[in-house]
Amino acid sequence: MSETLLITGAAIEGSHRADIIVDGGRIAEIGTGLSRAGATRIDADGLVALPGLVDLHVHLREPGFEASETILTGTRAAAAGGFSAVFAMPNTVPVADTAGVVEQELALGEAAGYATVQPIGAVTVGQKGERLAELGAMASSRANVRVFSDDGSCVADPLLMRRALEYVKGFGGLIAQHAQDPRLTEGAQMNEGVVSAELGLAGWPAVAEESIIARDVLLAEHVGSRLHVCHLSTAGSVDIIRWAKARGIDVTAEVTPHHLLYSDEKVRGYDARYKVNPPLRRAEDVEAVRAGLADGTIDIVATDHAPHPEESKSCEWHAAAHGMVGLESALRVVHKTMVGTGLLDWADVARVMSKKPAGIGQLPGHGEDIAEGGAAELTLYDPSVKGVFTAADLRGRSENSPYLGDELPGRTMWTIHRGRATLADGEIVEQENA
Repeated sequence: MSETLLITGAAIEGSHRADIIVDGGRIAEIGTGLSRAGATRIDADGLVALPGLVDLHVHLREPGFEASETILTGTRAAAAGGFSAVFAMPNTVPVADTAGVVEQELALGEAAGYATVQPIGAVTVGQKGERLAELGAMASSRANVRVFSDDGSCVADPLLMRRALEYVKGFGGLIAQHAQDPRLTEGAQMNEGVVSAELGLAGWPAVAEESIIARDVLLAEHVGSRLHVCHLSTAGSVDIIRWAKARGIDVTAEVTPHHLLYSDEKVRGYDARYKVNPPLRRAEDVEAVRAGLADGTIDIVATDHAPHPEESKSCEWHAAAHGMVGLESALRVVHKTMVGTGLLDWADVARVMSKKPAGIGQLPGHGEDIAEGGAAELTLYDPSVKGVFTAADLRGRSENSPYLGDELPGRTMWTIHRGRATLADGEIVEQENA
């Protein structure tokens, strides 16, 4: 059941202050001096109101890896970070390559109640890169899948990639590519460069990402289909996307919070929390992806939230799993790297963390302007505070966050999903159906 809420004095997308009445799962009224009998009052003075955040790239691990995360715990983490919708990547066991699996994920998300869970379907059967999965069946299922990815693995075969782009074109879907040439990254441990040479770790060259992106934007142009590039991380990749967009190719791209903040210098301590795919890059790449996000070359921020149990990270660097959790910290990192540096304002944050992700993923009822009659999917964020990010800030099952011990600005205070609070005054609200 949705609530009746009276939100007072919120700065809508960081600009004008207004009161917002939420009723029946919708935004009933926006104005000043509003009142509503029986409504729960939320004092939002000093808070920024954003459309509920949408994450196009999340690993919820269920089914198959529930020791790391479940759809319930992952969406609690999402609510803690201000997200009202997440797209779940298909590298589960079984792989989400059939209508049955994606419908199961959808049902688990609905039962949890903390955020909309939109499944992403695998491009190939078992994500093995050999033959196309049941793309049409997943698209026509109750899950209404429109995004397909083998994330974690690259669709390396150019003919298979072409066929996938051609297939999804028929129903307006898109392929989200994990751009990593597998032959160029065999045995790679970190970004190839000065730091890898000094540490004696096998290098992961930027060209392994850039060559796949270059190939795939040309394939997308050739067949007239939509392409999305996952976790773009190099200056060269930004240049390729910029060129492709200038050429009129229908391509979008995402960057992660950790690639906006950290460089490969973090690897010097051999702390496996910083081991991620693609790897942390040079300081020059960090500056390039920030500039690309600021000028619109990169369309969105996506977390690539990748939970792992402690034993997968508390080990030698070469044996550690790739990935880091990021839902609870994403908005704060974007605040630090983009808003705090003057590269984005809060309206831009609404665009890259809510409106554009929902549009790319074709997720109705999310990413809308905060307006009367709109869906009550809202995030209320306090930009005035700062503090050290600790394990107490995490709400998922795993603690492999690279931000532990870092000072980050801001705090998500309220998350409202389908008209009811899932986060209130910074604390998770237990859902009746969870």
